[in-house]
Amino acid sequence: MNSKLIVQKFGGTSVGDAERIKRVAERIKSYYDKKIHVVVVVSAMGHTTDNLIRLASEVSDNPPRREMDMLLSTGEQVSVAMLAIALDKIGVKAVSFTGAQVKIITNQNFSNARIEKIHTETLEKALNEGKVCIVAGFQGIDADQNITTLGRGGSDTTAVALAAALKANECEIYTDVDGVYTTDPNKVPSARKLSHISYDEMLELASMGAGVLHSRSVEFAKKYDVVIHVRSSFNFSEGTLVVPEEKIVEKLLVTGVTLKKDESRISLSEIPDRPGVAAEIFEFLAKLKINVDMIVQSTGTNKLNTISFTILEKDTDTALRELDLVVKKWGSGLVSADREIAIVSAVGVGMKSHEGIAAKMFSAFAREGINIEMISTSEIKIACVIHRKSGEKALNILHEVFELGKVPA
Repeated sequence: MNSKLIVQKFGGTSVGDAERIKRVAERIKSYYDKKIHVVVVVSAMGHTTDNLIRLASEVSDNPPRREMDMLLSTGEQVSVAMLAIALDKIGVKAVSFTGAQVKIITNQNFSNARIEKIHTETLEKALNEGKVCIVAGFQGIDADQNITTLGRGGSDTTAVALAAALKANECEIYTDVDGVYTTDPNKVPSARKLSHISYDEMLELASMGAGVLHSRSVEFAKKYDVVIHVRSSFNFSEGTLVVPEEKIVEKLLVTGVTLKKDESRISLSEIPDRPGVAAEIFEFLAKLKINVDMIVQSTGTNKLNTISFTILEKDTDTALRELDLVVKKWGSGLVSADREIAIVSAVGVGMKSHEGIAAKMFSAFAREGINIEMISTSEIKIACVIHRKSGEKALNILHEVFELGKVPA
């Protein structure tokens, strides 16, 4: 074997059935035949995770999170064994591992655990023996030997974390698309594949609804300088490289636009205008493990405030129920939710050195009669909350206004 090491991750679609697993095995063999060390991370087959969740719901409407992690981790165990069997059939030495066997150590936050450390000795021994290592994605163990899972998209994080720990040359993420596009090609026909994108841009796009990569995996890649190569498992074409900003020669004004339709806006109106109120709200939400996205505060009259923020729609009922108890304790305030919002965003490192991006975006919406309800900005992002029915129209408008369908000269 030569010194080159590649970590590859295949998602549930890529290993959706026996035939697809055989195709993945053939792709891995093409690396193995070149004497390249390969560590493979796989997700559960097809809709296995959804089916397991549905199965648990038939037994309990509130199953313990520890037991759900025990249940859901079995999906990946099937995938790693199947792929090892397929590789053995075509003459490739391979060995499969669960997260626990590799010793991927996480915290104790069941269903959304974070990786704290990876012991590489087991994998390094197998690699030195000339074997392909196949690791179950999405899972690890905590300090008490409990099986934990990393949350949806966690297999991406497993792959990048392994690439960092093993100092791999590259981490290839195989999906059902052939790279990162300027926007969702299913919603905007003129969407264009990008050859390169920076960590920060990818992180913003991932957090704002681009489903190609899990945002936590991009954070890992940026922290440990892991090059991610997003590729299609259905062809051999080059995909998109996710790299440090300084490695990108052509920095676009706007690199991509996104649409997110899985959030709600919570508003707390007529609440006390005094120090500590906002802190109490968001500390309370943090204890409930509810992530907050955009926040807007406005001061009214009679020392009363309104604070609005967006959260995942699935957390809305919990937030409403618990925050209602908070405002009752204060003796003033109303809690309401708007479930018909969408968040449309423009992202690009070119925003750092160019003015007028926001004006261009807002003017385009105004011409089309799209009302902006909330605005959030960062150094490389502008995000707007609008009515959900205008979401796809707004996405197409932004893609056209910033000429993202054109290949840079």
